[in-house]
Amino acid sequence: MARWIIFVFSWCGVLLGQEIKPPSLEECCQAGRNHALEGQDCTILPFMSSHICSITHQQCCQSAVRSSLCDTGVKMAHEQGACERPFFQGAPWETQISEMCCDCCALGLMAASQGMSCRFQGLLLGRDCAHTAQMCCGKNTTEEVALTKEATEKPDVVTTETPEELNSCRDSNCSQLCVGDGLCACNDGYQLQKDGVNCADVNECLTGNHNCIAGQVCINTEGSFRCQRETSCGTGYELKDNNSCQDIDECALRTHNCGADFLCTNTEGSFRCHPKERCTDGYIQDAVGSCIDINECVVHTSPCLPGQTCINTMGSYMCRSNTITCGRGYHLTEDGTRCEDVDECRAGNVCGDHGCVNLVGSYRCECRIGFMFNSITKLCEDINECRHYPGRLCSHKCDNTEGSYQCSCTTGFKLAHDGRNCEDVNECEANPCSQECANVYGSYQCYCRRGYQLSDIDGITCEDIDECALPTGGHVCSYHCFNTLGSFGCTCPPTGYTLAHDGRTCQDVDECAAGVHTCSASQSCFNVHGGFRCLSFQCPPNFRQVALGRCERVTCEFTRDPASCFSLPLRISFYNVSFPTNTPVPADVFRMGPSNSVPGDKMLLSIVSGDEEGYFAVQQQAHGGVISLHRALFVPRDFFLSVQMRLIRYGTEHLYMAKIAVFVTQEHAVRLSRMFP
Repeated sequence: MARWIIFVFSWCGVLLGQEIKPPSLEECCQAGRNHALEGQDCTILPFMSSHICSITHQQCCQSAVRSSLCDTGVKMAHEQGACERPFFQGAPWETQISEMCCDCCALGLMAASQGMSCRFQGLLLGRDCAHTAQMCCGKNTTEEVALTKEATEKPDVVTTETPEELNSCRDSNCSQLCVGDGLCACNDGYQLQKDGVNCADVNECLTGNHNCIAGQVCINTEGSFRCQRETSCGTGYELKDNNSCQDIDECALRTHNCGADFLCTNTEGSFRCHPKERCTDGYIQDAVGSCIDINECVVHTSPCLPGQTCINTMGSYMCRSNTITCGRGYHLTEDGTRCEDVDECRAGNVCGDHGCVNLVGSYRCECRIGFMFNSITKLCEDINECRHYPGRLCSHKCDNTEGSYQCSCTTGFKLAHDGRNCEDVNECEANPCSQECANVYGSYQCYCRRGYQLSDIDGITCEDIDECALPTGGHVCSYHCFNTLGSFGCTCPPTGYTLAHDGRTCQDVDECAAGVHTCSASQSCFNVHGGFRCLSFQCPPNFRQVALGRCERVTCEFTRDPASCFSLPLRISFYNVSFPTNTPVPADVFRMGPSNSVPGDKMLLSIVSGDEEGYFAVQQQAHGGVISLHRALFVPRDFFLSVQMRLIRYGTEHLYMAKIAVFVTQEHAVRLSRMFP
C-alpha cells in the first residue's frame, strides 16, 4: 500500500515539473524589486523554482532597498544639509546607508559650490560614495550630462577632459589617466603611487570598500573585486565562475543510479528514473523494475458498493457482502447479532502470577514490584533497575535479577552489610606474600627484606639478590665477593692481606711490624703489598754506614778525603719503594734533592743502571728531580735502579748516588700507602 502512494505522488511531481516553465532572470529580478517596494523583508523570500532565480530575486530586492535608503540620504543632504544618524529611521544598517549617501552627496554639493572638479580623482571614496558625490556635484553644472552618462554606462571611469587638458596631456607619461597640467590620476580600483605616475591596485577586500553581503566572501581582482558564496550550492548544483549555481545534468554525466530497465530524465537539482516497460492492469513497477500487485482496496476510495467489503487479489480485487466481524477483545453473542466484550482475565491466565484487570475490549495486568506492564505485548516485563538508575543503586557493580537487582563488588572489595556499598578487603590477613605485605585500597602490595627482591613472575615471592652479580657487584668487595642468602660476603687474597672492619676492604698486613716475617738478624725486613722482602745492605769499600735508619733507607758515606778520588760519590743511599701493578701513568716514584739548597746550585739527575727497558724517566726540577714511571706495568716485577746526582755548588761538583729497589706487586683493591719514602 505504502509503495503505491509514494509512486503516485512522485509521478505527479514529474508531470507538474514538465508543465511549468521556469521564469526568466528579468522576471525574477522584477519580483525581487516588487518584494522590496512592498516593504517586505528581503531575507524572507518566497519559494523559487531554481537556485539562480532565488539569488537574482534576493539581490534585486536588496539593491532596491539600498537605492531607496540612499535616496533618503540624498534628499536629506539637499533639504537640510545635516547628515546625523538620528535624523533617519530604520535599523542600524539602514540608517548607516542613508547617512553614507547623505555625507557623500554633501561632499559633492560642497565641491560644486566651491568650483571644484566633480571627478574627485585620487580619492578612494568607493563606488557607491563616489557615484553619489558626482551626481550631487554635477547637478546644475555643465558637467551634469557627462557625469550622468558616465555614471550610467561606466561608473568606474569618468573622462570629461577639455581640449586644453587633452593638449597638456599629449606628452604625459601617466600610466592610466591625465587630468591636465602634467598631473596623473587613476581609474576606480587603483591608487596613485608616490611617484605621481604609476597606479597600483587597491585591495577593496582589505579596505572594506566592497558590497559583499553576509554569506559571501570578498576576492580581490585587478582594479576591482568579486563576491563569492561561502556555502556550496547544495546537492545537484555546481558553483560557476560568475558566482551562480548551475544545475548538474546527472543523466548526461552518467552519475545517476537508474537501473538498466529505466530511463534517466534530468530535473532541476536532481533527476528522475522512468521504467522502460509497462506492467499490465492491476500491477505497478517497483524501484528495481519488477511488477507488483496494486491494492485497489487502498488506492481507490470506494471500489465496492455500500454494504460490501473490498478484498484485494493478485492483479485485481473482489467485493463481498459484509458480515458481522468482531474486533480483538470482542466476540459474537450466541444469537450472532452483536459483539460483546471478552473477559480475558477469566478466559485464561493472561497475566501469569500478576494481577489482571479487565477492560472494555482489552485488559491490563497489575504487575508486581520490579515489573512494568507493556501495553503492546500485554505482558509484565522485568524492569532493569541497573539501567534505569545507573550509579544510584550500587557503589560498584549492579546485576539485574528477575523483578529486582543485586549489588556486587570488584576484586579487592566485599559487599557491606547494607548490600549496596563495598568495603576494602585486607588481603594481608591471608598472608599472601612470602615476606612483607602492605594492604592498599582495593588490593595489596608485597615487599621484601634487605637482600631480597620481589619476583617478576608472581609479584609475591621474594628472591635472593646476588649482590656479586649486580652491575655494581665488582665494587662491592675490594678483592672477591661471594653471595649468601639475603646478603653477601667478601674475602681477601690468602696471604699478605686481611679483611678490614667494614667487611669489604682488604688491608695489607705489615709482616715487618707484626714480627711474622722470616728475615734473619743480619737482614732488614721491608713490607710490600701482599708480602715482605728480606734485604741486606752493605757499604762498598772506602764507605761506611752513617746510621741504621729505617729499613727503606740506608746511607753510606765516603771515608777518605774527597779530593783523593773524584770518581767516587760522596754518599751512597739505599731506598726501597713498592707499588701495585696497573698503576696509572705517569706516576712519581722517587724525589731526590739536597737537604739544604744554596742559591746558584745546579743539579743533574740520571739513571745509570737498572732501567734498560726504559720504564722510568727523570724530570729535572729547580732543586733536584723526580723519577717517574711512564710505562704501565701489568705483571709483578722488581727493579734495582742506580740514580746519580751531580751537585755543582760554588763551581765545585759533588757526586751522590741513590740505590732504589722498586718492588711492583700484584694489584688488589686494597688500602694503599704512599709511594715516596
